[in-house]
Amino acid sequence: MNIEHNIISVSGGKDSTALLLLAIELGAENMQAVFADTGNEHPQTYEYLDYLEQVTGVTIRRVTADFSQNIAGKRLFVETKWREKGVSESVIADALSVLHPTGNPFLDLCVWKGRFPSSQAAFCSEQLKRLPITTQVQDPLMSVGDDVVSWQGVRADESQRRALLTMREHKSTHAGGGELWNYRPILQWDVEQVFAMHRKHGIKPNPLYAQGMGRVGCMPCINCRKDELLEISQRFPEQVDKIRQWEEIVGKASKRASGTFFTSDERGHGIDELVEWSKTARGGQQFDFFRSQESPQCTSSYGLCE
Repeated sequence: MNIEHNIISVSGGKDSTALLLLAIELGAENMQAVFADTGNEHPQTYEYLDYLEQVTGVTIRRVTADFSQNIAGKRLFVETKWREKGVSESVIADALSVLHPTGNPFLDLCVWKGRFPSSQAAFCSEQLKRLPITTQVQDPLMSVGDDVVSWQGVRADESQRRALLTMREHKSTHAGGGELWNYRPILQWDVEQVFAMHRKHGIKPNPLYAQGMGRVGCMPCINCRKDELLEISQRFPEQVDKIRQWEEIVGKASKRASGTFFTSDERGHGIDELVEWSKTARGGQQFDFFRSQESPQCTSSYGLCE
């Protein structure tokens, strides 16, 4: 007889935390909480996951993507094919110098691709989140004939695309006989209901929400807002330092010898250029003295400051 497994995707953000608390409240059987580590999370998110484990008693399994084989394949391609394409020896040498796995999933993904993800090519979510959970958690269960219910903490009011989703859908049937269902029980919730679930169970939200972050995930995210980037640069300059280093590495892995984290146009924008832009008033032309000042201790778009 097949078993039904409830897999709860936990990111450390407000929605997935509410989702986890709901699953606990409903007594979901054969439950696994899973966190897909992108390698570009803020340290406070990792600490928050530890906190969630402690206060809920639920172990949160960590999974990561591995791009070692992809990087090895690209290295061979660079060594054997780039010269035929007219790429200079110096560019080839630079690429070969960085085409080695670092152990950081986000950076390794970008080194393999030779570019950072963008709003037009957002391959990060697929490669860093969905696929590791699919291959490392869901597929082994379904391959022996068990069914999987994938709990997803998405809400309809977050985007037009999500507004078109259904609460429950049959996703696929595995060759081993197991079936995969997507389940979105908080799809029709608003943000107040999300934080109400936190309060109901005495769970503190991720502290990043009180530090100007509108969302919790990659820091920075390729789609982060102007105000959010300003907060990051002021509160967490080490995150900017990290991206600056990554831009240099990914640039070397690129045939164009260029790699910028924010790629809103063909030229792209380096992290330092975008941080300076985040200090400007609307329109991006005039420096704003007040925006450039250090952020207050608590800045929350969700009213979390006491």
